[in-house]
Amino acid sequence: MMNWEPLILTFKLAIITTAILFVLGIPLAYWLAYSKSKIKPVIETLVSMPLVLPPTVLGFYLLVAFSPNNAFGNWINEWLGLRLIFSFEGLVIASILYSLPFMVQPIQAGLAGLPSNYKEASYVLGKSKFITLLKVLLPNIKPALLTGIVLSFAHTIGEFGVVLMIGGNIPGETKVASIAIYDEVEALNYDTANMYSLILLVITFSILLTVYLINGGYLKKYGR
Repeated sequence: MMNWEPLILTFKLAIITTAILFVLGIPLAYWLAYSKSKIKPVIETLVSMPLVLPPTVLGFYLLVAFSPNNAFGNWINEWLGLRLIFSFEGLVIASILYSLPFMVQPIQAGLAGLPSNYKEASYVLGKSKFITLLKVLLPNIKPALLTGIVLSFAHTIGEFGVVLMIGGNIPGETKVASIAIYDEVEALNYDTANMYSLILLVITFSILLTVYLINGGYLKKYGR
């Protein structure tokens, strides 16, 4: 019989991760889109690394960093009272790092593609950089924002290697749907594994299809 707890935990993780990434991703994408700093290529490389880095590698180094046996992990545990390995909080941090490029890159591309006179006109009218970003730039990159949100959400749902390394397999705490599928396959419970997989397949397909339909309608309406 299928347990709904891993699915609920998966979507909880995806929602929290996506919300935090949205808040963090916009200023980072803004800086990457407009900065001329010499360290910009280094930051872009670090942001993009999860796209090509095996998830188990990231998970392993996070496991080592967050371990109480490590100075950094011990400091977090002693001074902040946080236990990040084999905990939901650790999954959130790992998911933020692993899904970061899926939020940042679409927004960065959207901002970089805007005509420069949008910013210039706003500055001439006396608007600050923050107000310009909030009132002028972001409303003109709605498809990019939506793409970043959906890709981050969908990518978090499908995580396996990172969550297994940093979170383990604790029911109700770190056992997300991808881990549950793996467990059911190992136990030869293919019917249950199929139910988990089918639910995730239908949900992610529906979300992505909705994004393409919305973005397609936006492009036709505004000529972009």
